[in-house]
Amino acid sequence: MSDRPMRFGQRLGLKPDRRDEYIRCHARIWPEIEQAIRTAGIRNYSIYCLPTGSPADRGGDELFGYYEYHGPKEDYAARMAELAAAPRMREWWDLMEAMQIPHPRRQPGAWWTAMDEVFHQD
Repeated sequence: MSDRPMRFGQRLGLKPDRRDEYIRCHARIWPEIEQAIRTAGIRNYSIYCLPTGSPADRGGDELFGYYEYHGPKEDYAARMAELAAAPRMREWWDLMEAMQIPHPRRQPGAWWTAMDEVFHQD
C-alpha cells in the first residue's frame, strides 16, 4: 500500500430542480454502495454542490467531487473496475446520472470531468 494516497477532484453538473433529490439520496446512500466504495480503497470521499441561482434562471448547479484512493497505484484501474461491477452499483449510477449533466470537456467514456491538482497541503 502506498503511503501517499492518490487524490482526485472531479466536476459535474446537476439538473435544475434535482438538487433536493440528489441530496436526499446521498443522505441515505445504500449500504452496498458505501461498502463497495470502501472495498475499492476510496477514502475521504466528498461531494460539494455549488448552487448557480434560482431554478427558474439557471442551467443547473455544479457538483465537485473529491476522493482519495488508498492502495497501490498499479491496482487503481482494476479496483475501479471492481467498483463498477459491485452489486447494485449500476442501479445507483443510473439513479444518479438521471439527475446529472456531464461536462462537455470530460474524457471519452468518463462521466465526471477530472481536474488537475495544482496545490495540496496536509
